[in-house]
Amino acid sequence: MAVRSWLFVPGDSEKKLSKVAASGADMVIVDLEDSVTYDNKPRAREMAREWLSAHRQQVTERRMGRWVRINALDSRMWRDDLLAVLPGAPDGIMLPKSAGPESVQQLGAELYELEQRSGVPANSTKILPLVSETAAAAITIPSYLGAPLPRLAGLTWGAEDLSAAIGASRKRDKDGQWTDAFRFARTQTLLTAHARGIMAIDTLHADFADEKGLKRAAEESRADGFAGMLAIHPAQVPIINAAFTPSEEELAEARAIVAAFSANPSAGALQIDRRMIDRPHLMLAQRLLGIAE
Repeated sequence: MAVRSWLFVPGDSEKKLSKVAASGADMVIVDLEDSVTYDNKPRAREMAREWLSAHRQQVTERRMGRWVRINALDSRMWRDDLLAVLPGAPDGIMLPKSAGPESVQQLGAELYELEQRSGVPANSTKILPLVSETAAAAITIPSYLGAPLPRLAGLTWGAEDLSAAIGASRKRDKDGQWTDAFRFARTQTLLTAHARGIMAIDTLHADFADEKGLKRAAEESRADGFAGMLAIHPAQVPIINAAFTPSEEELAEARAIVAAFSANPSAGALQIDRRMIDRPHLMLAQRLLGIAE
């Protein structure tokens, strides 16, 4: 399943929930946290469960992932969120404001109990934590590498909460690049995810009307090694999907590299089109073809 675009949809909006399946997003995240007011939380839980159940059996060739962002573990609401949505068998839970591996372990233990009660296969519900939303969390991202976290599907990060946590009046410089604190969190997320062999998902582009900026951000994200990107508006989905989809030229080159090494399995380096390639080029080509598949 492709993991290019991860689209948030408010859990209390019947109109938006009814349209999100047609958005083209690879992953849909029904949000019970920031986009839902406190008074609307109970209704949002009910609507989220109904939506999950309605889309549990997907008969089309293109299958979308069904995720839920619950409220933070320090909110006293997250258990109610899980009780409500687990019967809908979501593919995974996005954990906001994760403080570290212990947060994922706490959530995982609760999921294990609720899966049994909800008739959901044990350990089938994955977890994607937002790992940078406080200063303390942002400086401990590498701790996810060695911890036993069998449900951990990937890592993603958020700039909005982090900026509030550290009192930052800007997140990007005049050239549109992340400033140091946010670049640090992003880099740690990317490297830790790759070191663990899980998905690295880049943060959202907050200005959903800025198509040019989103295109640049998404293309840079893929070039840097991220597998996908968060989205907050359906209009962002096709731009993100296009940026994370290898072009025919890229695929042709990757196939040529794989074919060259298949014909010369003992070679450490080869020449293609007057260009030297070696084993790291082969690894990149194989990864690219795997993404396309």
